[in-house]
Amino acid sequence: MNSKSIKEPIRKKWIWIGLVLIVLANVPWYFPVGDIYPLVFGLPYWALIILVASLVLSGYLYWVTMTQWNLVEDEEEQEQREGGAAE
Repeated sequence: MNSKSIKEPIRKKWIWIGLVLIVLANVPWYFPVGDIYPLVFGLPYWALIILVASLVLSGYLYWVTMTQWNLVEDEEEQEQREGGAAE
């Protein structure tokens, strides 16, 4: 087995808290209805905030899957590939 420890992000509460906060920031429920000013680069300010929140969400999910996710199945598949090549 690889020396990496098995990690399952579903068991880490801080990952879910971060995800919920980013998703809530991405929904325009907290902006005034019909408000489009000030404009930033020709876009209403809320559109820019949502765009940034979407980029943050994408980056966060990428980081979680690349650094916080190491499942048993990955280890078993690697062992099977190595064992199959040796036979």
